[in-house]
Amino acid sequence: MHPLLRPLYAGAGALATLIASASTADSAAPQANKLLRTFRARRGVLARWERQAKQHRDPSRPLVWMHAPSVGEGLQARPVAHALREQHPGVQLAYSWFSPSAASFATSIGADFADYLAFDTASAADRMLTALTPSVLVFSKLDIWPVLVERAAARGVPVVLLSGTVAPGSGRRGTLARALTQDAYRALSAVGAIDQANGERLIELGVRTDTLHITGDTRFDQVWQRAQRVDRASPLLTALHSDRPTMVAGSTWPADEAVLLPMWEAVRRAHPAARLIIAPHEPTTSHLTPILTWTRNAALQCATLREVEEGTVDVSTADVIVVDRVGVLGDLYALADMTFVGGGFHSAGLHSVIEPAAFGAPVLFGPAHSMSREAGLLLAAEGAISGDRALLERTLQAWLTTPAVRITAGGRARAVVQDSLGATAQSLQLVVDQLS
Repeated sequence: MHPLLRPLYAGAGALATLIASASTADSAAPQANKLLRTFRARRGVLARWERQAKQHRDPSRPLVWMHAPSVGEGLQARPVAHALREQHPGVQLAYSWFSPSAASFATSIGADFADYLAFDTASAADRMLTALTPSVLVFSKLDIWPVLVERAAARGVPVVLLSGTVAPGSGRRGTLARALTQDAYRALSAVGAIDQANGERLIELGVRTDTLHITGDTRFDQVWQRAQRVDRASPLLTALHSDRPTMVAGSTWPADEAVLLPMWEAVRRAHPAARLIIAPHEPTTSHLTPILTWTRNAALQCATLREVEEGTVDVSTADVIVVDRVGVLGDLYALADMTFVGGGFHSAGLHSVIEPAAFGAPVLFGPAHSMSREAGLLLAAEGAISGDRALLERTLQAWLTTPAVRITAGGRARAVVQDSLGATAQSLQLVVDQLS
């Protein structure tokens, strides 16, 4: 870290720790502001880590400590964590995260120790390193904590970065960010980049060429495995099954729906048998109400997922099914003949396009996809189409009119996922090499 930034960074960490210690229980409630929950979650976090370590840490066993700040990075870390548990059962595993949104996801890792990561101060890093005595410290995707890396390296703990990704427009490439993190990237013992282009950008950030490996993106392994394991005879999928051509629209925002809904209404006039399953990114009442209102105004038969699961509607007559809860989208893609992925018309960015691709469903999305490498792969393979409403509508019409065209595009989308498999094994090997 640049010497001029060190006192400023240390001061910011100390202030954040002070705010966390003064946070009240009310700020941890689900309805509380996310920033307030971020601070409240760290009240007493170091003591919690030390308590876990005292109860369960076996000093005779090596320990891998994995950190993924949020759900997106966690999805890349999880396949490696699971492979580590399966292939090296003697190794203990710790898992930390930053964002409150990742707290529930963390339970899927299956770690021996798990909790929020304390703010990045020297004292916090030393206390955690002393408690856990990790054999390897692993970061996922890009976000590394410079002080934690520095303190780990000083103790001889190798630090690894997996599924390393640096978008061309990433703020990490800025002068100030590089001054803050360059030494930390240089201190990494091994780095697995998702491809050569991202590897070159990681080198720009400070990663040494002798530590860089091109390992691929573990998310492809994860979505492929999930697609293969989906139980198509489950009560959910059985209840929703239909021979009608079905489009599943996943993780949509109101900005996406402003394009999608009138487009679907126009498509339905030519193809009245077509069915839409729409899963908003945030299925709150305020988000769902405009969609339900649209179905009434468009004279479309509508059912919510809750009504389908309760058996209070005839799903065979439903033209639109509104998914009013989270956690099921990954399975619903199994019903799709074609898909629309949200975020392409929204400032938050495009959501995962490889989840539907793993099921062999061609994908539509809006023009805002520059930060999504996998979107580019699908477009290049002609397994996806991106553009404005007019282009997406023409594509949908073509897919519904000529199913063979749609099926071919879906096969190309699935091939992109299949051709990208294998990153988990290569990433795990980087970690195991450091263990030895």
